[in-house]
Amino acid sequence: MQKMLILISNVYRLGNASKNVGAQTVSEGARMVLSSRFFTDFTPQTSFDIKKCELHRLEAGPSETAVLTREQGLQYYRTMQTMRRMELKADQLYKQKIIRGFCHLYDGQEACAMGIEAGINPTDHLITAYRAHGYTFTRGVSVREIMAELTGRRGGVAKGKGGSMHMYAKHFYGGNGIVGAQGQIFESFNMAALWKLPCIFICENNKFGMGTSVERSSASTDYFKRGDYIPGIKVDGMDVLCVREAIKFAADYCRAGKGPIVMELETYRYHGHSMSDPGVSYRSREEIQEVRSKSDPITMLKERMLSNNMASVEEIKEMDVDIRKVIEDAAQFAISDPEPPLDELCNHIFANDLPMEVRGTNPWVKLKSVS
Repeated sequence: MQKMLILISNVYRLGNASKNVGAQTVSEGARMVLSSRFFTDFTPQTSFDIKKCELHRLEAGPSETAVLTREQGLQYYRTMQTMRRMELKADQLYKQKIIRGFCHLYDGQEACAMGIEAGINPTDHLITAYRAHGYTFTRGVSVREIMAELTGRRGGVAKGKGGSMHMYAKHFYGGNGIVGAQGQIFESFNMAALWKLPCIFICENNKFGMGTSVERSSASTDYFKRGDYIPGIKVDGMDVLCVREAIKFAADYCRAGKGPIVMELETYRYHGHSMSDPGVSYRSREEIQEVRSKSDPITMLKERMLSNNMASVEEIKEMDVDIRKVIEDAAQFAISDPEPPLDELCNHIFANDLPMEVRGTNPWVKLKSVS
């Protein structure tokens, strides 16, 4: 089967400079939480009507119905709720000055990462921007390793030397600080179209580029049409099922040899651009609360499952308790784990087996690099 490359950008650069997870996400305590009810009491699967996607240069688009099994629903809920709680804990640790430097949180956008992973294969390659904690988790990295990386500890996924923006996993090359810059993105579009590359370009349109709304920064806010000659899809990025079905459609399109496709996931971030941005100087608290109350991706999934007898309230509560414990345990590890020693500063720069000398802050200072 042909592998794909998935490139994900926040609207910030695109607008202004201009696996299934269940099979691979392994977190501490990731067990199936069961209530006292039997499996036979629950509806095993349900079909849902989902929002129709807007299309560009396509005669037909993703399915307008989505089948969700009970197992998938619980898995999606656990993954998204873990991402949410992990980001809220990161917010707390940053305010306590335990996490320092850059820190861009993903809460509110969980349906994007979850839906993407549910619609592709673990062997597909994924590149994302600096709002990368959620994707690091869905790509198989534990909460403990992510939190330890945020606090700069040896047990972090990048051994404490990458921080919020530089986390990596197998087939995952992110996050990256400079993404979707106008010139480069159109060069990429052009080359991908010329060579008919199996590449999905994704813009997570969370409505703001730093502190500027998309309406103030872009004459055209139809980012899914930015590929011009490349087909595009605009998707409800707050609905995990919409995202999943759209990604499945895009993946099939690319694997069929038709070339690249552009996707816009219309979503919303609850935090500011980064932890240094309170996020309420250019939008009101009431606006944020309205999105939370009407379109929250986790609440939407939970209500679907409960109203269709696919899970019980007790079961969801037990899962929430378990997730909170996982997050707290990870946070304690991230605080107590030692920082990497200075003599490991230049390790893992090169892939060579033999140690190498690396120039330090001046030509006379030599540091050793061990791979």
